[in-house]
Amino acid sequence: MNRILIVDDDHDIALAFGKGLENNGFKVNTFTDPTSALSEFKAGIYDLLLLDVKMPKMNGFELFGEMVKIDDKVKVCFITAYEVYYQALREVFPTLNIECFIRKPIEIAALVEKVREELNSK
Repeated sequence: MNRILIVDDDHDIALAFGKGLENNGFKVNTFTDPTSALSEFKAGIYDLLLLDVKMPKMNGFELFGEMVKIDDKVKVCFITAYEVYYQALREVFPTLNIECFIRKPIEIAALVEKVREELNSK
């Protein structure tokens, strides 16, 4: 069973994504506070991170930057309602090959498909 970590400061989105993925066979942990998620994060636990880009205290890119220091093999999908972040990501992580962006709003079926796709890639 694949383990997914969701971090989104919008409680309703975190809850909806979490329940939707759990109902489709994933083990999910959700956080609405990026600093709490980081303090609980351990290497080798999660197969995929779903990180909201725009959050208070620490954005999704900064959070991923810290998490990848702990587990450099974990996969990530960034959740955003905005397109402009893709270029910012390239500037922050020029060597990482991150192609997974999930645009909000997204239906649960499409989210599940995207997560499965990402987990099955390389």
